Amino acid sequence: MSYCPPYAPFFGFAGVAAAMVFSTVGAAFGTGKAGIGIAGLGSFKPELVMKSLIPVVMAGIIAVYGLVVSVLITGSLDPAQEYPLYTGFVHMGAGIACGMTGMAAGYAIGHVGDACVRAYLQEAKVFVTMVLILIFAEVLGLYGLIVAIIMHSSTSGIGCPTDLTETPY
Repeated sequence: MSYCPPYAPFFGFAGVAAAMVFSTVGAAFGTGKAGIGIAGLGSFKPELVMKSLIPVVMAGIIAVYGLVVSVLITGSLDPAQEYPLYTGFVHMGAGIACGMTGMAAGYAIGHVGDACVRAYLQEAKVFVTMVLILIFAEVLGLYGLIVAIIMHSSTSGIGCPTDLTETPY
């Protein structure tokens, strides 16, 4: 029985792909959905467009969370060293955690950004409320980033045992 099979890095790379793809899909959805609201606002009050770009910026940050996790995981994938199966599964879980929370956050930012930007057109007092709700939506992605970093750090120091009669974990 081998704790470091040759296919173990596949799971680490799956975590990299999950973090990047899902968080970027969330960021793209949030940007697109909020951008539609901003375009509608801009046709009536162009002077409010710059202030209304906050949802788009916050959606873009979600993609950065996925990038950070992907870089962390990729840094652990060294072809010169053995890669335990346990580490591969943890890295895959970390990527999925970051990616899925990023997708959920992007979805929330998109819908809140679209609705609040349109409401901001009618009532200026909505702006502070919009920013607060967007912060709470953004925190969903931040939670995923934190969980992924904790998961990634739990794999440091785990290597492949040379004596397979003992359980290394």
